[in-house]
Amino acid sequence: MEDLKDCRRCDLWKRATQAVPGEGRRHATLLLVGEQPGDEEDRQGHPFVGPAGRLLDLAIEAAGLTRADLFITNAVKHFKWEPRGKRRLHKKPSLAEIRACNIWLEQEIDEVKPKALVALGATALRALMGAAGPTIEKARAAQLRHSTGRWIVATYHPSAILRAEGERAVELRALLIADLKRAARLPDQTP
Repeated sequence: MEDLKDCRRCDLWKRATQAVPGEGRRHATLLLVGEQPGDEEDRQGHPFVGPAGRLLDLAIEAAGLTRADLFITNAVKHFKWEPRGKRRLHKKPSLAEIRACNIWLEQEIDEVKPKALVALGATALRALMGAAGPTIEKARAAQLRHSTGRWIVATYHPSAILRAEGERAVELRALLIADLKRAARLPDQTP
């Protein structure tokens, strides 16, 4: 069986430092899915350890959860970036790259067997739904199911909160916390 560290399913591995697998509690009730590793995650080899990860940790705590009880991963396992001077700036993964990485996400879902999947942003939602879905705003109001029957709760990615300003940032942070609470309260109806 192919190992994530040796993955060559798309070209993202060529510029990334390493593949970044998901981490957390095996058999966690919630599996959180982000877009892709960022610069710090690529360098450290762990998901959500950069600025967005620190914001996510605060939201998890505010929702009455602990990171140790969750499984946190990304839809795409290699950092896609473009140079800006000496910095490596995030570049959104393509649909082909999302699909190429989907085998790893599905494997994590199968191993963890969560009751619910939390899609942090549009890329994660697309990976979990298998196609372009509704906007995050519309998806938040919908009752979504993964192909395995598990609940999908769509919410805003922490990086969207970091980019927002003033009242909009406050609003998005409150929605993220509310969505994490809602995911935790969902009944377990998984296969």
